[in-house]
Amino acid sequence: MTKTMQYETLHCEVQPNGLLLITLNRPDVHNAVNTQMGEDLRSLFLPLRFTPGELRCIVITGAGRKAFSTGGDLKERKGMSEESWRLQHAIFEEAFYAVMDCPIPIIAAVNGFAYAGGCELALACDFIYASSTATFALTETSLGIIPGVGGTQNLPRAVGERRAKELIMSAKPFTAQQASDWGMVNEVCSPDELMPTVLALAGRICANAPISVAQVKKAIHHGMQTDLKTGLMLEVQAYEKVIPSEDRKEGVLAFNEKRPPRFTGR
Repeated sequence: MTKTMQYETLHCEVQPNGLLLITLNRPDVHNAVNTQMGEDLRSLFLPLRFTPGELRCIVITGAGRKAFSTGGDLKERKGMSEESWRLQHAIFEEAFYAVMDCPIPIIAAVNGFAYAGGCELALACDFIYASSTATFALTETSLGIIPGVGGTQNLPRAVGERRAKELIMSAKPFTAQQASDWGMVNEVCSPDELMPTVLALAGRICANAPISVAQVKKAIHHGMQTDLKTGLMLEVQAYEKVIPSEDRKEGVLAFNEKRPPRFTGR
């Protein structure tokens, strides 16, 4: 049975296979990130770093087809004092860093505008699938600020330093196809096929051994931040984590018995 988690600005459904579907739910303002959404994301993701429970994969999308998220809610920010701005941004930092630190694989299903903080949220996920009508932009320099929740670090890691400098300094929008060509988006889908395609992929991830998937995420993410020798050491450490697992035994047994494995995450 599907379970619903209650948040003011997020619609969250936990599927029976361990999939958590998160919908940014402020469609009347293009799912802009206000303080409450920052608090909701922080409340949801902070505990998952150490207590992921039965969750095996997470999908984040936006309500409606017009927008994934257009970033920070500028109407809420109008007239904010410097101190209020800093305090709000601290909430956003904690929320987005918690997304990046989550051990569960996260897929962004970008279904429309992903601007500023919305683009940064997509980049904070492990990978991105996008509608062919989606557009991206890091618009902060046109507002007198800069990307502040991972954009200056995650975008160059996805598209390269020179392209990232161009996109952030110019604040110009780019299409889903361009994002795919540059290596930021994994796949571009028609609007009708985006969610079915993403949910099918998430289902495949959920069907695999949760410990193995988590260790793969850890090894790749941390290995990419260091040299090859250190990365190989991290890989071996991750491999050692799966050897004593029940899922490792079940996977080999299921293969030899010619049946689908029944992984439990133990």
